Amino acid sequence: MSERLPRLALGAFVVGLALHNLAMSVLWDLGLRGAGLDVVAAWKEALLLLALAAVLWRSRRLPLATVADRLALAYALVVLAYAVVPQDWLGGDATGRGVLLALRHDLVPVAAYALGRLVVLARPHARRLLDLAVGVAVGVAVLGLLDVYLVPLQWWRDSGVPGWYEEQLGLEYEGLSGLPENWVYNTGDETNPIRRLVSTFLSPLASAYLLVVVLLFLAARPRRPWVLAAAGVLYAGLLFTHTRAAYVALAGGLVVLALVRRRWWPLAAATASIAIGLAFVSVFAEIGPSTSYTPAELVELRRNAAEEPGASSDPLAADESSIASHLRNLRDGVEAVLRHPQGYGLGNAGVVAKRTDVEIKAGESTYTELGVETGLAGMLLFVAWSAALLAALRVRSAWLTAAFAAVLVLALQTDVLGVHWLAYCVWGAVGVALQPPPVSVPQTAGSAPPPERAPLAAAAARRTSGS
Repeated sequence: MSERLPRLALGAFVVGLALHNLAMSVLWDLGLRGAGLDVVAAWKEALLLLALAAVLWRSRRLPLATVADRLALAYALVVLAYAVVPQDWLGGDATGRGVLLALRHDLVPVAAYALGRLVVLARPHARRLLDLAVGVAVGVAVLGLLDVYLVPLQWWRDSGVPGWYEEQLGLEYEGLSGLPENWVYNTGDETNPIRRLVSTFLSPLASAYLLVVVLLFLAARPRRPWVLAAAGVLYAGLLFTHTRAAYVALAGGLVVLALVRRRWWPLAAATASIAIGLAFVSVFAEIGPSTSYTPAELVELRRNAAEEPGASSDPLAADESSIASHLRNLRDGVEAVLRHPQGYGLGNAGVVAKRTDVEIKAGESTYTELGVETGLAGMLLFVAWSAALLAALRVRSAWLTAAFAAVLVLALQTDVLGVHWLAYCVWGAVGVALQPPPVSVPQTAGSAPPPERAPLAAAAARRTSGS
């Protein structure tokens, strides 16, 4: 069981984390709330800890053989140090619950990476995980496309989603009857808001990021009919998320793929993808699935518009409200880190601060949130660790190099560590890909051969070459 549990955990993360928010909202609607639902929602952390304990028990070692390993440990130690330093020493005002939430948030990628570095994963298991990720992504895209055209927004207003977000997670959304405001694209016309694909993640952003990662995997595969069909479905889903940062990240990942594999066609694909994305964004208000606001939502919408006079509704304009907000938050976060380089302590940034009702010192960007919480040292260690992982991946897995680079680009304007599927699955996959190659053991007469062990990258490489 100690060998099977880590493998089963990886598969559970690929599927379960794509369904997590939807499942929790259904449970909330069925009456499971408060501490009981918190316990159920912690399945992912519990499974990660059990799987990590199993691989550590079996290997009797920490993965510290590489520079990336040691940087991961240094980053984790800094996070732990900031968790125990009194908040009033640093100028922060996070609650004890906020510190625990931030500790989980900041350390999950380290734990997932360590699990990937130590898990024993044979080639058939790796192939099944990759196929599973493609299947999950196709399901997310198809369900999301069906939802925006066939399920009225009012059905979601009356579902358990608003309660899950507000009462269970403490995230209050006022502009869309308790639903996250980014579920719709505000065209500037009060009578014509457009639905964005949110799918099982209940988020256009998280859905888009999953689709980007799997699209980059498919881009590295031989162009067989089923690969092209799956990529077409995923790309359509990505377009309907109306997540412009994801369009840019996909193009950037394709450029990285072209450089690593020294092929020209990913550059052409990146150019075409950007052109299609720009065209789609410019016509989304005319062709997208239209919905409507309630009277109460219109009151809130007008109040917000009065607070931001002059904001453009042109999705390609630099002063468009969403783009301007991202740039402003990034600038303010950088200034906060430089102004207070020692950091404020865990729990003072991003969604964690919002959930625990404390002042948000920085938001959205992964890097500035870490800088505000763990100081300039913690932020730079995370950046150094990420750079070391990217450099090591370059010679192991072209598609994962491209996907990880895309995630790091997305981290500039969003909290990628807060997207559970990315934190568990992408960092776990990176760990698997960076496992040392299996050591050949001389066989004696009559002895059984050692079990074949290969990382996700090797499996992907074999399939890419047509073997």
